[in-house]
Amino acid sequence: MMAIAFSHNIRRVAGKGLTWGLALTRSCGSGDGSVRRMALMAGGAAILAAGAVGGYRLVAQVEGDRGIAPLANSEDIQVNGIKVDVTAKTGADARLEGWKQAEKEAWKKLGGPDMPVESIDAMVSSVVIGQEQVGPRRYIATLGVIFSKARAGQYVGAGGATIRSAPMLVLPVLYSGGVQQVFEVRGPWQRAWAEFQASQSPIDYVRPVGAGGESLILTAGQASRRSRLWWRNVLNQFDAADVLVPYARLERQWPGGPIHGTFTARYGPDNTFLGTFELDAASEQELPAMLDKAVQRMDGLYRDALSGGELRPDATLTTSGQVLDRAFAELRQKLMPKGGDAFAPLPLPLQTEAPAAVPSLAPTAPVETVSVQFASPDAAAVDAALAAVRGVPGVRGAATVSLAVGGTSVMRVTVEGGGERLASALRGQGWKVTSGGGALRITR
Repeated sequence: MMAIAFSHNIRRVAGKGLTWGLALTRSCGSGDGSVRRMALMAGGAAILAAGAVGGYRLVAQVEGDRGIAPLANSEDIQVNGIKVDVTAKTGADARLEGWKQAEKEAWKKLGGPDMPVESIDAMVSSVVIGQEQVGPRRYIATLGVIFSKARAGQYVGAGGATIRSAPMLVLPVLYSGGVQQVFEVRGPWQRAWAEFQASQSPIDYVRPVGAGGESLILTAGQASRRSRLWWRNVLNQFDAADVLVPYARLERQWPGGPIHGTFTARYGPDNTFLGTFELDAASEQELPAMLDKAVQRMDGLYRDALSGGELRPDATLTTSGQVLDRAFAELRQKLMPKGGDAFAPLPLPLQTEAPAAVPSLAPTAPVETVSVQFASPDAAAVDAALAAVRGVPGVRGAATVSLAVGGTSVMRVTVEGGGERLASALRGQGWKVTSGGGALRITR
């Protein structure tokens, strides 16, 4: 069914057309069929025009130039913000020399060992150009260098296992000019988050594009909602366990002048405060650089919250009612008299036979066997995975059937409710769960 909205202006135009047609009918008499047809055609044309305008307004709510696709996360090692200023015989030579200099400085920032420039260049996947100016003999630029993890990982970035967060939906809210926005237009705050290279962060960011119907669901008002049911429906659409809400408030001194930014990191359906900071930009041209720096500092706040144990998924968003079931079970145990059956029937005066046992009122979920794959770099990882699975309510047994230290191990789990209930409970513990081929795969 198509909804049709009528504008007040259109109704007035349509009314005039119909009145004009009826006036012609009356003046020419009831026998003039051509005039009647003209009146009906005028009225029908007005109604069709009204429907076209209404349908256009409905489509315009989800169409338009909005939404910025985020950069694809890469496992490579990236270093940004390297400034070079090189002179040479030609501009092309200066540019090439500037890139080599940026590669050396990036390698030094990563703490890599002393190596020839040719060896460092062999490990470089690409050079990202932020800004550059090429002159006849001079090259000035701000560059980023991306090293291949397969080749450079043996020298840098090969630390111990890093604790990663559960998938977190990012809702970047921008307050500027007295208006709050997220994906209604292509804003600079959303662009900064879309261009952020999050592969080196322990936070598993889920960054929506913001196009189409996403702009109607993910709005600035969504951050103030407290309904767990509403949030659960939104997060399920993006396979996320919780939400991060980075706020940016921009205040301009005058058009084209200095910009003062206040940035606040919040998370969760209760909009929990994590930290805040302020930055300044001298002009509109420096605004993108300020926002890029703000995203990096915001990522630092979320990292600190994760390492401090604050950034944990809200259990009421991921357990699909298991928290309430557990709470009701505990309440039932407290209210039931100890050592007796609360549902035992009262003896009747003339009863001669023993009363029949009352069946249990609690429904039992079907028991299924699920295969769970998990990374096992060492014995501690195997113990942690087994402890997490065995701690899920309804799990009757969990044992490894394929153990591969340094690779991927497999355990067989017997659980009430099947794999979906097990996956929801593990997401509530902070695990990232994917399903496919009749098995679950869990990672930190």
